[in-house]
Amino acid sequence: MATIFTKIARGEIPSYKVAENDEFYAFLDIAPLHEGHTLVIPKNVECDYIFNLDDSTYSGLCAFAKKVASAIGKAVPCKRVAVAVLGMEVPHVHIHLVPIDSEGDMDFRKEKLKPAPEEFRAIAEKIAAAFEKE
Repeated sequence: MATIFTKIARGEIPSYKVAENDEFYAFLDIAPLHEGHTLVIPKNVECDYIFNLDDSTYSGLCAFAKKVASAIGKAVPCKRVAVAVLGMEVPHVHIHLVPIDSEGDMDFRKEKLKPAPEEFRAIAEKIAAAFEKE
């Protein structure tokens, strides 16, 4: 059975897409730690642990995430874009890219933001535009 992230990548479930190619998909987290919090997934591989990916998919995912992180850094005011790979909540490999100003900004126990749909759309468009310039 397809994971929720596979359904998102296929367009079966709506998302706030920021970037996509044939193999990978990046979209805003709907429970963000910070404006611009993005998830990056492989589109064609349903695997629940990043280190179980084949080498080609793993390196491609990391390279795609790097380009997305650069776009986030240009679109969202922050000191850095942090990366986390937890993978416990959804059984589909995903990389969290979170704009941060301090290490405490990466605390997943913090209360999540609740942006309105128009705020999600606006930030997704800003990141997507920056990604296109990469």
